[in-house]
Amino acid sequence: MKVVFHEDFYQVYASDPAAAGGRMEAVVKALRPHLEFVNAQPASQADIALVHNPAHIAYVRHTGRYDIAALAAGGAVQAATIGLSEPCFGLIRPPGHHASAGSCWGFCYFNNMAIALEVLKQRGLIESAYVLDIDLHFGDGTVNILGKKDYVTVYNVDAMDRTAYLDDVAKEMSCCQADIIGLSAGFDYHREDWGGLLQTEDYYTIGKCVRQAASRRKGGVFAILEGGYNQRVLGDNVLALIQGLSGQ
Repeated sequence: MKVVFHEDFYQVYASDPAAAGGRMEAVVKALRPHLEFVNAQPASQADIALVHNPAHIAYVRHTGRYDIAALAAGGAVQAATIGLSEPCFGLIRPPGHHASAGSCWGFCYFNNMAIALEVLKQRGLIESAYVLDIDLHFGDGTVNILGKKDYVTVYNVDAMDRTAYLDDVAKEMSCCQADIIGLSAGFDYHREDWGGLLQTEDYYTIGKCVRQAASRRKGGVFAILEGGYNQRVLGDNVLALIQGLSGQ
């Protein structure tokens, strides 16, 4: 299974846990021995403009974070494109699910998931898509951008206990009929992270469930990194999800 990554994602782009030094290093350390890494390429401004208005693009340039945000968006496009033929994981930073068409917060700048799916749709590679957001925080930007588009279903998992959470994922995936499933993969629901809910093996279960849903449709599947802040467990959690997605 391929992982889309770039060493520029090691940089600390903001003074917040979402960009804390060492997070990407922890994930790479866990994944590198097992997986093939593919170098991320930046998204074009034309691709970004499929989702974000000119004022927002200008704002991100003004912050000085355009290059790293465009690289993350491009990595998502690559992961989605690879995901049409085999499961793929986009190990990208900054995250994106709090970025709307004309605004952003939560140390997101461009909506990586929305850009990736809009690029596939514009290229005629998909007719339908499903976004499963498993992050602790509601992906408002993704809903704002994609929620009104008739080719996409966006679902944010929200549960108060572990069993209900996994049951919710299974229920959603049991009726998924999309050409591609995009997984906004946040890991902050882990019992040793902010959410305090899931075990590491649960991410394997989630990945396997998503992979099976895609296989039933003979569709694509990819995931991109969103949240997850405990560096001690983050790498193992990402690896567990990937092993589920890859069918290992």
